[in-house]
Amino acid sequence: MPKGILILEDGSCYEGEIYGYVGENYGEVVFNTGMTGYQEILTDPSYAGQIVVMTYPLIGNYGFIPEDKEREKSFVRGLVVRELCDFPSNWRQKERLEHFLNEEKIVTLAGVDTREITKKLRLYGVMKGIISAFPEKRAEYQEKVKLVPDISGQKLAYQVAGDEVLHYPGQKPRVVLVDYGAKNSILQSLLKRGAEVFVVPPLMPAEQILALAPQGVVLSNGPGDPADLQESIFIIRQLIGKLPILGICLGHQLLALAHGAQTYKLKFGHRGSNHPVIETESKRVFITSHNHGFAVREESLIGTGLEIWFRNLNDNTIEGLRSRYSKILSVQFHPEAAPGPNDADFIFDLFLEMIDKGDSYA
Repeated sequence: MPKGILILEDGSCYEGEIYGYVGENYGEVVFNTGMTGYQEILTDPSYAGQIVVMTYPLIGNYGFIPEDKEREKSFVRGLVVRELCDFPSNWRQKERLEHFLNEEKIVTLAGVDTREITKKLRLYGVMKGIISAFPEKRAEYQEKVKLVPDISGQKLAYQVAGDEVLHYPGQKPRVVLVDYGAKNSILQSLLKRGAEVFVVPPLMPAEQILALAPQGVVLSNGPGDPADLQESIFIIRQLIGKLPILGICLGHQLLALAHGAQTYKLKFGHRGSNHPVIETESKRVFITSHNHGFAVREESLIGTGLEIWFRNLNDNTIEGLRSRYSKILSVQFHPEAAPGPNDADFIFDLFLEMIDKGDSYA
Protein backbone atom coordinates (compact mmCIF):
# COMPACT_ATOMS: atom_id res chain seq x y z
CA MET A 1 0.00 0.00 0.00
CA PRO A 2 1.23 3.54 -0.74
CA LYS A 3 2.11 5.66 2.26
CA GLY A 4 0.07 8.68 3.27
CA ILE A 5 -0.15 11.42 5.89
CA LEU A 6 -2.60 13.53 7.84
CA ILE A 7 -1.38 17.02 8.73
CA LEU A 8 -3.21 19.04 11.39
CA GLU A 9 -3.13 22.81 11.68
CA ASP A 10 -1.03 22.60 14.85
CA GLY A 11 1.73 21.05 12.72
CA SER A 12 1.34 17.48 13.94
CA CYS A 13 1.68 14.72 11.35
CA TYR A 14 0.27 11.18 11.34
CA GLU A 15 1.57 8.57 8.92
CA GLY A 16 -0.27 5.55 7.58
CA GLU A 17 -1.24 3.65 4.45
CA ILE A 18 -3.52 4.85 1.68
CA TYR A 19 -6.51 2.72 0.70
CA GLY A 20 -8.61 3.36 -2.36
CA TYR A 21 -8.20 6.75 -3.99
CA VAL A 22 -4.68 8.14 -4.34
CA GLY A 23 -4.90 11.91 -3.99
CA GLU A 24 -5.09 14.73 -1.49
CA ASN A 25 -7.81 16.79 0.16
CA TYR A 26 -8.40 19.22 2.99
CA GLY A 27 -11.12 19.93 5.53
CA GLU A 28 -12.14 20.14 9.16
CA VAL A 29 -10.92 17.08 11.07
CA VAL A 30 -13.60 15.58 13.34
CA PHE A 31 -14.10 12.25 15.10
CA ASN A 32 -17.04 9.85 15.25
CA THR A 33 -17.39 7.37 18.13
CA GLY A 34 -19.83 4.95 16.48
CA MET A 35 -18.88 1.27 16.44
CA THR A 36 -20.96 0.69 13.31
CA GLY A 37 -22.57 2.82 10.64
CA TYR A 38 -19.54 3.85 8.59
CA GLN A 39 -21.60 3.55 5.41
CA GLU A 40 -24.28 5.95 6.62
CA ILE A 41 -21.59 8.33 7.90
CA LEU A 42 -19.80 8.39 4.55
CA THR A 43 -23.03 9.16 2.67
CA ASP A 44 -24.48 11.68 5.15
CA PRO A 45 -24.25 15.18 3.60
CA SER A 46 -23.82 16.65 7.09
CA TYR A 47 -20.15 15.60 6.89
CA ALA A 48 -19.49 17.82 3.87
CA GLY A 49 -16.17 19.60 4.16
CA GLN A 50 -14.86 17.27 6.86
CA ILE A 51 -12.18 14.62 7.31
CA VAL A 52 -13.69 11.96 9.57
CA VAL A 53 -11.63 10.03 12.12
CA MET A 54 -13.35 6.80 13.22
CA THR A 55 -12.54 5.91 16.83
CA TYR A 56 -13.64 2.27 16.52
CA PRO A 57 -10.50 0.33 15.54
CA LEU A 58 -11.90 -1.86 12.73
CA ILE A 59 -13.83 -0.32 9.85
CA GLY A 60 -15.22 -2.04 6.75
CA ASN A 61 -15.83 -5.44 8.35
CA TYR A 62 -19.35 -5.78 6.90
CA GLY A 63 -18.55 -4.40 3.47
CA PHE A 64 -20.66 -1.90 1.55
CA ILE A 65 -24.41 -2.14 0.88
CA PRO A 66 -25.56 0.35 -1.81
CA GLU A 67 -29.24 0.27 -0.82
CA ASP A 68 -28.34 1.53 2.66
CA LYS A 69 -26.76 4.77 1.44
CA GLU A 70 -28.14 8.03 2.84
CA ARG A 71 -27.42 9.88 -0.43
CA GLU A 72 -26.17 8.67 -3.79
CA LYS A 73 -22.76 10.26 -3.35
CA SER A 74 -20.39 11.10 -0.53
CA PHE A 75 -19.39 14.60 0.55
CA VAL A 76 -16.72 13.49 3.04
CA ARG A 77 -13.30 15.01 2.31
CA GLY A 78 -11.29 12.16 3.85
CA LEU A 79 -11.43 9.13 6.15
CA VAL A 80 -8.95 8.10 8.87
CA VAL A 81 -9.11 4.63 10.47
CA ARG A 82 -6.99 2.36 12.64
CA GLU A 83 -7.60 -0.65 10.42
CA LEU A 84 -9.56 -1.14 7.20
CA CYS A 85 -10.90 -4.68 6.86
CA ASP A 86 -9.70 -6.53 3.74
CA PHE A 87 -12.08 -9.48 4.11
CA PRO A 88 -15.58 -8.30 5.09
CA SER A 89 -18.34 -10.77 5.90
CA ASN A 90 -21.99 -9.86 5.39
CA TRP A 91 -24.66 -11.62 3.36
CA ARG A 92 -26.00 -8.25 2.17
CA GLN A 93 -22.72 -6.72 1.03
CA LYS A 94 -22.24 -5.95 -2.65
CA GLU A 95 -18.62 -4.77 -2.51
CA ARG A 96 -15.78 -3.94 -0.18
CA LEU A 97 -15.73 -0.51 1.42
CA GLU A 98 -12.43 0.20 -0.33
CA HIS A 99 -14.18 0.05 -3.72
CA PHE A 100 -16.68 2.71 -2.69
CA LEU A 101 -13.92 4.92 -1.29
CA ASN A 102 -12.09 4.69 -4.60
CA GLU A 103 -15.21 5.39 -6.68
CA GLU A 104 -16.04 8.46 -4.60
CA LYS A 105 -12.41 9.63 -4.56
CA ILE A 106 -12.26 9.66 -0.76
CA VAL A 107 -8.66 9.76 0.44
CA THR A 108 -8.45 7.13 3.20
CA LEU A 109 -5.60 6.76 5.66
CA ALA A 110 -5.30 3.51 7.65
CA GLY A 111 -2.83 2.22 10.23
CA VAL A 112 -3.08 5.44 12.21
CA ASP A 113 -3.33 5.87 15.99
CA THR A 114 -6.87 7.22 15.86
CA ARG A 115 -7.07 7.25 19.65
CA GLU A 116 -4.23 9.76 19.83
CA ILE A 117 -5.86 12.00 17.20
CA THR A 118 -9.19 11.83 19.02
CA LYS A 119 -7.63 12.77 22.34
CA LYS A 120 -5.96 15.76 20.68
CA LEU A 121 -9.21 16.95 19.11
CA ARG A 122 -11.04 16.44 22.39
CA LEU A 123 -8.45 18.50 24.24
CA TYR A 124 -7.88 21.30 21.73
CA GLY A 125 -11.02 21.17 19.59
CA VAL A 126 -11.58 20.31 15.94
CA MET A 127 -8.76 21.36 13.63
CA LYS A 128 -8.23 21.99 9.97
CA GLY A 129 -6.24 19.30 8.22
CA ILE A 130 -4.84 17.93 4.98
CA ILE A 131 -4.95 14.23 4.11
CA SER A 132 -2.67 13.09 1.32
CA ALA A 133 -1.11 10.14 -0.49
CA PHE A 134 2.03 12.20 -1.09
CA PRO A 135 4.06 12.19 2.16
CA GLU A 136 7.02 13.75 0.39
CA LYS A 137 5.04 17.03 0.36
CA ARG A 138 4.84 17.14 4.16
CA ALA A 139 6.71 20.43 4.54
CA GLU A 140 4.52 22.07 1.89
CA TYR A 141 1.34 20.84 3.59
CA GLN A 142 2.40 22.18 6.97
CA GLU A 143 2.26 25.65 5.43
CA LYS A 144 -0.84 25.06 3.30
CA VAL A 145 -2.90 23.70 6.19
CA LYS A 146 -2.92 27.17 7.72
CA LEU A 147 -4.83 28.37 4.64
CA VAL A 148 -7.59 25.74 4.78
CA PRO A 149 -10.91 27.66 4.85
CA ASP A 150 -13.09 27.52 7.94
CA ILE A 151 -16.39 25.62 7.84
CA SER A 152 -18.22 28.84 8.67
CA GLY A 153 -18.84 31.09 5.69
CA GLN A 154 -19.06 28.32 3.08
CA LYS A 155 -22.86 27.79 3.10
CA LEU A 156 -22.22 24.08 2.70
CA ALA A 157 -25.90 23.15 2.96
CA TYR A 158 -26.63 24.90 -0.32
CA GLN A 159 -23.81 22.96 -1.98
CA VAL A 160 -25.09 19.51 -1.02
CA ALA A 161 -28.86 20.03 -1.25
CA GLY A 162 -30.94 18.97 -4.21
CA ASP A 163 -32.25 21.59 -6.64
CA GLU A 164 -35.47 19.90 -7.77
CA VAL A 165 -38.89 19.30 -6.25
CA LEU A 166 -39.43 15.58 -5.70
CA HIS A 167 -42.84 14.07 -5.00
CA TYR A 168 -43.38 10.84 -3.07
CA PRO A 169 -47.06 9.79 -3.10
CA GLY A 170 -48.71 8.68 0.11
CA GLN A 171 -51.94 8.89 2.06
CA LYS A 172 -51.87 11.72 4.59
CA PRO A 173 -50.73 14.08 5.86
CA ARG A 174 -48.97 15.98 3.11
CA VAL A 175 -45.53 17.05 4.35
CA VAL A 176 -42.84 19.23 2.80
CA LEU A 177 -39.28 18.15 3.59
CA VAL A 178 -36.88 21.06 3.06
CA ASP A 179 -33.60 19.59 1.88
CA TYR A 180 -30.46 21.10 3.42
CA GLY A 181 -28.67 17.78 2.89
CA ALA A 182 -31.46 15.49 4.03
CA LYS A 183 -30.70 11.87 4.84
CA ASN A 184 -32.77 9.28 3.03
CA SER A 185 -33.70 7.79 6.41
CA ILE A 186 -35.64 10.95 7.32
CA LEU A 187 -37.65 10.66 4.11
CA GLN A 188 -38.27 6.95 4.74
CA SER A 189 -39.36 7.64 8.33
CA LEU A 190 -42.12 9.87 6.96
CA LEU A 191 -43.12 7.59 4.09
CA LYS A 192 -43.43 4.47 6.23
CA ARG A 193 -45.94 6.35 8.37
CA GLY A 194 -48.09 6.94 5.32
CA ALA A 195 -47.22 10.58 4.67
CA GLU A 196 -47.21 12.14 1.24
CA VAL A 197 -43.90 13.98 0.93
CA PHE A 198 -42.60 16.78 -1.27
CA VAL A 199 -38.82 17.24 -1.02
CA VAL A 200 -37.96 20.82 -1.92
CA PRO A 201 -34.72 22.84 -2.36
CA PRO A 202 -33.48 24.91 0.58
CA LEU A 203 -34.14 28.25 -1.08
CA MET A 204 -37.69 27.62 -2.24
CA PRO A 205 -39.68 30.73 -1.20
CA ALA A 206 -42.25 30.34 1.57
CA GLU A 207 -45.14 31.18 -0.73
CA GLN A 208 -44.16 28.34 -3.09
CA ILE A 209 -43.88 25.92 -0.18
CA LEU A 210 -47.34 26.95 1.04
CA ALA A 211 -48.69 26.64 -2.51
CA LEU A 212 -48.06 22.89 -2.25
CA ALA A 213 -50.76 22.90 0.47
CA PRO A 214 -48.72 20.98 3.05
CA GLN A 215 -50.07 20.16 6.49
CA GLY A 216 -46.60 20.26 8.00
CA VAL A 217 -42.97 21.07 7.20
CA VAL A 218 -39.81 19.19 8.16
CA LEU A 219 -36.50 21.05 8.13
CA SER A 220 -33.74 18.53 7.49
CA ASN A 221 -30.22 17.96 8.69
CA GLY A 222 -27.29 19.44 6.79
CA PRO A 223 -23.68 20.58 7.05
CA GLY A 224 -21.94 23.74 8.14
CA ASP A 225 -22.68 26.81 10.21
CA PRO A 226 -26.43 27.50 10.47
CA ALA A 227 -25.85 31.23 10.91
CA ASP A 228 -24.52 31.35 7.33
CA LEU A 229 -27.94 30.48 5.93
CA GLN A 230 -29.68 33.82 6.34
CA GLU A 231 -31.83 33.27 3.25
CA SER A 232 -33.24 30.07 4.75
CA ILE A 233 -33.78 31.71 8.14
CA PHE A 234 -35.86 34.41 6.42
CA ILE A 235 -37.96 31.75 4.64
CA ILE A 236 -38.54 29.82 7.88
CA ARG A 237 -39.72 32.99 9.64
CA GLN A 238 -42.45 33.28 7.03
CA LEU A 239 -43.60 29.71 7.74
CA ILE A 240 -43.64 29.89 11.54
CA GLY A 241 -47.16 29.95 12.94
CA LYS A 242 -48.77 28.95 9.64
CA LEU A 243 -48.38 25.18 10.04
CA PRO A 244 -46.57 22.63 12.26
CA ILE A 245 -42.80 22.46 11.77
CA LEU A 246 -40.31 19.76 12.80
CA GLY A 247 -36.61 20.64 12.77
CA ILE A 248 -33.88 18.00 12.79
CA CYS A 249 -30.20 18.77 13.48
CA LEU A 250 -29.40 21.77 11.22
CA GLY A 251 -33.16 22.29 10.87
CA HIS A 252 -33.39 22.55 14.66
CA GLN A 253 -30.69 25.23 14.69
CA LEU A 254 -32.33 27.17 11.85
CA LEU A 255 -35.65 27.16 13.70
CA ALA A 256 -33.95 28.60 16.77
CA LEU A 257 -32.27 31.31 14.69
CA ALA A 258 -35.57 32.13 12.99
CA HIS A 259 -37.07 32.73 16.45
CA GLY A 260 -34.27 35.15 17.31
CA ALA A 261 -32.01 32.80 19.27
CA GLN A 262 -28.28 32.32 18.61
CA THR A 263 -26.03 29.37 17.84
CA TYR A 264 -22.36 28.72 18.60
CA LYS A 265 -19.68 26.25 17.61
CA LEU A 266 -18.94 23.37 19.96
CA LYS A 267 -15.35 22.55 20.87
CA PHE A 268 -15.36 19.15 19.18
CA GLY A 269 -19.03 18.51 18.44
CA HIS A 270 -21.21 15.48 18.99
CA ARG A 271 -20.68 12.70 16.44
CA GLY A 272 -21.66 9.17 17.32
CA SER A 273 -24.56 6.83 17.92
CA ASN A 274 -24.62 6.61 21.72
CA HIS A 275 -25.31 10.08 23.10
CA PRO A 276 -27.73 10.18 26.06
CA VAL A 277 -30.33 12.95 26.14
CA ILE A 278 -32.96 13.63 28.78
CA GLU A 279 -36.48 14.90 28.19
CA THR A 280 -36.80 17.81 30.60
CA GLU A 281 -40.44 17.20 31.54
CA SER A 282 -40.64 13.41 31.93
CA LYS A 283 -36.98 12.93 32.93
CA ARG A 284 -36.83 9.97 30.54
CA VAL A 285 -33.42 9.28 29.00
CA PHE A 286 -32.92 8.28 25.38
CA ILE A 287 -29.77 7.06 23.63
CA THR A 288 -29.53 8.96 20.36
CA SER A 289 -27.51 9.39 17.19
CA HIS A 290 -25.68 12.71 16.77
CA ASN A 291 -23.77 14.53 14.07
CA HIS A 292 -23.37 18.23 14.72
CA GLY A 293 -20.69 20.79 15.46
CA PHE A 294 -22.97 23.67 16.48
CA ALA A 295 -25.57 24.14 19.22
CA VAL A 296 -28.20 26.65 20.34
CA ARG A 297 -27.03 29.16 22.94
CA GLU A 298 -29.28 28.76 25.97
CA GLU A 299 -29.26 32.34 27.23
CA SER A 300 -30.39 33.55 23.80
CA LEU A 301 -33.73 31.75 24.16
CA ILE A 302 -35.14 34.42 26.47
CA GLY A 303 -38.11 36.08 24.80
CA THR A 304 -38.21 33.68 21.83
CA GLY A 305 -41.20 31.64 22.99
CA LEU A 306 -39.13 28.46 22.72
CA GLU A 307 -38.73 26.11 25.65
CA ILE A 308 -36.05 23.48 26.19
CA TRP A 309 -37.35 19.99 25.42
CA PHE A 310 -34.20 17.83 25.61
CA ARG A 311 -30.74 18.23 27.12
CA ASN A 312 -27.51 16.34 26.53
CA LEU A 313 -26.49 14.39 29.63
CA ASN A 314 -22.78 14.60 28.76
CA ASP A 315 -22.41 18.39 28.52
CA ASN A 316 -25.90 19.78 29.29
CA THR A 317 -26.22 21.41 25.86
CA ILE A 318 -29.65 21.92 24.31
CA GLU A 319 -30.85 18.89 22.33
CA GLY A 320 -34.45 19.83 21.66
CA LEU A 321 -36.83 22.79 21.61
CA ARG A 322 -40.57 23.27 21.29
CA SER A 323 -43.06 26.12 21.28
CA ARG A 324 -46.54 26.26 22.77
CA TYR A 325 -47.46 29.04 20.37
CA SER A 326 -45.86 28.22 17.03
CA LYS A 327 -46.54 24.47 16.61
CA ILE A 328 -42.82 23.81 16.72
CA LEU A 329 -40.90 20.64 17.56
CA SER A 330 -37.16 20.44 17.01
CA VAL A 331 -34.36 18.09 17.99
CA GLN A 332 -30.60 18.43 17.67
CA PHE A 333 -30.14 14.66 17.45
CA HIS A 334 -31.33 12.29 14.72
CA PRO A 335 -34.63 10.55 15.54
CA GLU A 336 -34.26 8.44 12.39
CA ALA A 337 -30.88 7.21 13.73
CA ALA A 338 -29.11 5.53 10.77
CA PRO A 339 -26.76 4.70 12.31
CA GLY A 340 -27.77 4.24 15.91
CA PRO A 341 -30.61 3.19 18.19
CA ASN A 342 -34.25 3.92 17.48
CA ASP A 343 -35.04 5.31 20.95
CA ALA A 344 -36.17 8.65 19.51
CA ASP A 345 -38.14 7.34 16.54
CA PHE A 346 -41.31 8.49 18.31
CA ILE A 347 -40.47 12.11 17.43
CA PHE A 348 -41.94 11.54 13.96
CA ASP A 349 -45.12 10.16 15.53
CA LEU A 350 -45.43 13.22 17.78
CA PHE A 351 -45.06 15.49 14.77
CA LEU A 352 -47.72 13.67 12.76
CA GLU A 353 -50.05 13.61 15.79
CA MET A 354 -49.56 17.36 16.14
CA ILE A 355 -50.64 17.77 12.51
CA ASP A 356 -53.62 15.48 12.99
CA LYS A 357 -54.86 17.07 16.22
CA GLY A 358 -53.94 20.65 15.43
CA ASP A 359 -52.38 20.97 18.89
CA SER A 360 -49.34 23.02 19.80
CA TYR A 361 -47.68 19.69 20.45
CA ALA A 362 -48.98 16.25 21.25
